[in-house]
Amino acid sequence: MIKVVVALAAVALAWLLWRQWSARRRAAFIDQYPFAGVLDRRLAARRPELTPEQRAEVFAGLREYFQLCHRAGRRMVAMPSQVVDDAWHEFILFTRHYARFCRGAFGRFLHHTPAEAMASPTQASDGIKRAWRLACAREGIDPRRPQRLPRLFALDAALLIAGGFIYHLDCLAASREGALGAGFCASHIGCGGGCSGDSGGSDGDGEEMAEVAAATERPPHL
Repeated sequence: MIKVVVALAAVALAWLLWRQWSARRRAAFIDQYPFAGVLDRRLAARRPELTPEQRAEVFAGLREYFQLCHRAGRRMVAMPSQVVDDAWHEFILFTRHYARFCRGAFGRFLHHTPAEAMASPTQASDGIKRAWRLACAREGIDPRRPQRLPRLFALDAALLIAGGFIYHLDCLAASREGALGAGFCASHIGCGGGCSGDSGGSDGDGEEMAEVAAATERPPHL
């Protein structure tokens, strides 16, 4: 009986070590993939206003998004950036390259999920919250009380992307200045600054959050 237990424990340990090795290998594959070599000309044609340096920032954002998907497993991660989504669309058009990348990065095909094809009205909300939590964790940001935006959530505004997704840290100030209608409340995504249901009190005012909550009703583009 003891031998059986020992054997099962050894199998379980071997399986755990294999999973850890596989996860590191897939993360390294994403980090090393030459996105610019495959996509630079296509993105330049799609977004001619971007400089080579700015396109490099977009590819870094695409790499970051795929790392979030890798960390999330099979859970859906919403796309926080319009310009990174543009690059993702271009990548998908290279069908063989994209299929090989997905096999190496995820062990499966990563489908692009447009908003109109989501399983439920709440799935986008869950996906953007998951993207926020994972991105904050990777960059050492407190998701509830962020002092800055993660790369993926800041990129469209930084590059002045027409039709991009704009996220605000100070949602109340943006609302008073009339700027929130064109963007999203990032601290509300992370339940910072006083979200309903947040235990242990908060630093914000519930009425102030209600004032800006309507700006987060628009679902993110996927």
